[in-house]
Amino acid sequence: MLSIKHHGAIRGVTGSCHELFVDEQQSVLIDCGLFQGAESSSLGAAADKLEIDFDLSAVQALIVTHVHIDHVGRIPYLLAAGFTGPIYCSKPSAMLLPLVIEDALKVGVTRNKSIIEACLDRIQEQIVPLDYQEWVKIPMQTETKVQLRLSRAGHILGSAYASFRVVNEAIKSQNKPYHDVVFSGDLGAPHSPLLPAPKSPHKADQLVIESTYGDRNHEDRSSRIGRLQHSLERALSDSGTVLIPAFSIGRTQELLYELESIIHKNRQKPISHTASGAQLDWQDLDIIIDSPLANRFTQVYQSLAPYWDEEAQSRIAEGRHPLDFEQVTTIDDHETHLQTVDYLKRQTRPAIVIAASGMCAGGRIVNYIKALIGDERNDIVFVGYQAAGTPGRDILNYHDKPDGYVMFDNERFPIKAQVQQISGYSAHAGQKDLLNFIRRMRSKPKKIHLVHGDDDAKQTLKKCIRKEFKGVEVVIPDS
Repeated sequence: MLSIKHHGAIRGVTGSCHELFVDEQQSVLIDCGLFQGAESSSLGAAADKLEIDFDLSAVQALIVTHVHIDHVGRIPYLLAAGFTGPIYCSKPSAMLLPLVIEDALKVGVTRNKSIIEACLDRIQEQIVPLDYQEWVKIPMQTETKVQLRLSRAGHILGSAYASFRVVNEAIKSQNKPYHDVVFSGDLGAPHSPLLPAPKSPHKADQLVIESTYGDRNHEDRSSRIGRLQHSLERALSDSGTVLIPAFSIGRTQELLYELESIIHKNRQKPISHTASGAQLDWQDLDIIIDSPLANRFTQVYQSLAPYWDEEAQSRIAEGRHPLDFEQVTTIDDHETHLQTVDYLKRQTRPAIVIAASGMCAGGRIVNYIKALIGDERNDIVFVGYQAAGTPGRDILNYHDKPDGYVMFDNERFPIKAQVQQISGYSAHAGQKDLLNFIRRMRSKPKKIHLVHGDDDAKQTLKKCIRKEFKGVEVVIPDS
């Protein structure tokens, strides 16, 4: 087996960063993401300690599975630490990555335009965009040969799982033609909006797989659409505002797609009588996207429509606009954002607000929550995972307690708003999907590393794998 060091996503679900040693002197890095909440690396990297805390001397290349911040957010620090190698990613990710890094630098590092442009120029120079299912050679300094193939992961647009085919002296000595290692990145659930479902590789000798929902399954898509519609109808019946914290890339676009579907299906159908006695039709509902970054991502998503799945393509053919329909209002500038927060605090007209960040750990959603969480007419609907130590997790944990509150900027905010979680909208595969990813390989892995999950999720998935796949070594790394 090849040696793998895990520099993140081993004490939770953030900070994904894994180093595959293809021989004793050389390695490739898979992702380099930010930590969020209370999660950290074994060497001390954390949300407030972003410098690279491991030796880079062996690293020949970086492979980006997708552009969520917990997978790419430390790339500027990787460059600052001296990494000059190629950055491989899918073609859609190559278009999205600079937007993510630019935003991360502005929010967490500097607003100095020249510094940001210098970093983005470096990234553009080092990016190597790849087609899906194309084997490419990663240059090495020795006789070791390494090939890489990216395959659709179904998580967000551009997401991929990475297959490595390695030939070195040790592998040759075992009379093996090659050794295959697969890194799942983040796998999507089947039937996710916009994206084709991931298909398993034919073979893996070693597999590194996420386990975010290794201890549970998601409801099917029709059920979760029904739950979303029902929760919105109930929430909007008293003229409240529905707040949906969502990552700017992936989740926001999925929600827009599903909301367009609900509105199209129920057009001219009243939601209910609001508190003011006025009747509101679905097609009159205000949907506010308050995230400049999400708006930019949505534009890129639209330009990448050829990568959408067949269902989405058919909607376009019908003349529908799944990500840009007339009920949507986008907010870019900060002054309009503050005016909107103040308006919603005083208004009696129902609205849906989608804003980042997905775990309420920053971004514009925080101002909305501060203003609206104390009013029981309002709702907070979570559609994604909430990591330990984030305000989102605290809201979920304490909303039903008599004196439940959440802290923002050292101030208590009592939780009076209704709080719901629709786990079926996670962009991550559920337990059944993770097992199917392994099950559908023709040649099963001999060793499986479980990462990117809380302890309970990893332990539960480990038991399931060992029960079904006899003789497979399952490890939960701690470094």
